[in-house]
Amino acid sequence: MRFEFTDEHDMFRNTVRDLFADRCPPDAVRASWETTDARVPDLWGALAEIGVLAALAPEEAGGLGMDEVAFVRILEEVGYAAVPEPLMEHAFVAIPALAEARSDALDSAIAGSTTITIDIDGSGTVASAAIADAIVTRVDDGLAFTTQYDTTALTTIDQSRRLAAVKGGVTVGLDGADAALAYDRAVLGAAAQCIGIARRLLDATVAYVGDRQQFGKPVGSYQAVKHHLADVRIAVEFAAPLVYRAAWSVAHPETHEPLARARDVSMAKAQASDAVDLAARKALQCHGAIGYTFEYDLQLWLKRAWALSAAYGDARRHRDRVATAIGLA
Repeated sequence: MRFEFTDEHDMFRNTVRDLFADRCPPDAVRASWETTDARVPDLWGALAEIGVLAALAPEEAGGLGMDEVAFVRILEEVGYAAVPEPLMEHAFVAIPALAEARSDALDSAIAGSTTITIDIDGSGTVASAAIADAIVTRVDDGLAFTTQYDTTALTTIDQSRRLAAVKGGVTVGLDGADAALAYDRAVLGAAAQCIGIARRLLDATVAYVGDRQQFGKPVGSYQAVKHHLADVRIAVEFAAPLVYRAAWSVAHPETHEPLARARDVSMAKAQASDAVDLAARKALQCHGAIGYTFEYDLQLWLKRAWALSAAYGDARRHRDRVATAIGLA
């Protein structure tokens, strides 16, 4: 086994990081809250142009033929930048499912001319449903591709995710797509974004307490504040390797049967949810009153943290899943 990221992985991550820094700064994320579609102008097309949307599609279908190990750090950058686009749902979950089913919808998804979101537990409550062209949804023990559905907007704390209740639509089965694997990809994708969000919260808080003066000294010079930030750093550094390990398990089904894959993915999500919850709590505590204000950018990451910490199962649910996988439940 080789757990080290390659130079190619680093270059891909760095390219996407630079794109987000240029096209999706905090002002663009904040502006997306006020638009009807919660999208950042020209970002989706740029992601398609540099191959991000096609990363997990097989080469014979026009994709890059990459795997989850290569993509997991892209999702960290999605979290770090608080990207409002449904990139995880489209590129990390939907496109592999369409490829497994040899769906005719794959070409347009790779090109970015359509946007696909997911309802991977069949709940009918879907992120970005109103802006997407289709939904890959769980139906019984399989997956289906749904279009022409009706949506009812739901009030949510993170307005850039735009949750909606979905009803009706035209549904076509995705025969050959693995529903359990799609769920594990969604869980892994949320965990990876949680790591990126936690890193951003930590970086923002370190910068703030370094500048904020109290009693003639930077707030960050006080030992209690240092301990808070050290706790967050430790939590993130312990959770991130579990996310990378889970990505390896998902990417190598030949050596990881479904129960082992579920164990690894749930371990990653449980730790990542705990880490981002801790990062959010400590960031808010160290910022003080300004951290509560809508005008201050910290709230963009706090709200994304709270949303994704619980998305596709919170830490408690995934610890139960680990216990089942190792025979303790």
